[in-house]
Amino acid sequence: MGKIIAVEHLTLDGVMQAPGRADEDTRDGFAYGGWAHRYDDPVQAEVMGRHMSAHRGALLFGRRTYEDFAGYWPRQVGNPITEVLDKTEKFVASRTAQGPLAWQNSTWLTGDAVTAVPELLRRRPDRNLVVLGSGDLLHSLMRHDLVDEYLLLIHPLVIGSGRRLFDGVDLGDLQFADAVPTSTGVIIASYGRR
Repeated sequence: MGKIIAVEHLTLDGVMQAPGRADEDTRDGFAYGGWAHRYDDPVQAEVMGRHMSAHRGALLFGRRTYEDFAGYWPRQVGNPITEVLDKTEKFVASRTAQGPLAWQNSTWLTGDAVTAVPELLRRRPDRNLVVLGSGDLLHSLMRHDLVDEYLLLIHPLVIGSGRRLFDGVDLGDLQFADAVPTSTGVIIASYGRR
């Protein structure tokens, strides 16, 4: 059966909120958005490119992250990541939103994500689901022990506040798989469930 793989940017103190832009997610007065870009380097691009090209399956988003990605990536003409994301099947979980999804190859998940996601994997056992960002959705999946792998980009930065990946979730021990340091001090680490 396919796996659920979480790909997350984190600070050393576990903050996952708004790595991309200052206005990405200001909930709870978060004022540190856009913290990840200064750590971009060719090593990170190569490792993430390899991960994306090896990925077989679909993307899984919470509504908020989906809307953010859909508002940005389809407009990045000439970027090879855009082509990959456009062609990849995307599933969107939401407790509130419905209606048409503007980004090609996008589908709403029906029902509660904790039930719908495992059912989706059962229907397509040869495919993985990769969760990008989507903290609320990811926390729900983690609380129900549904995430199989974590690909964490751990940035050498302590923010002190913000939404954290592991808040309120007790996963126990994870199985270390691999780690690659970048030239800017980011550690790209892979873990699986024991």
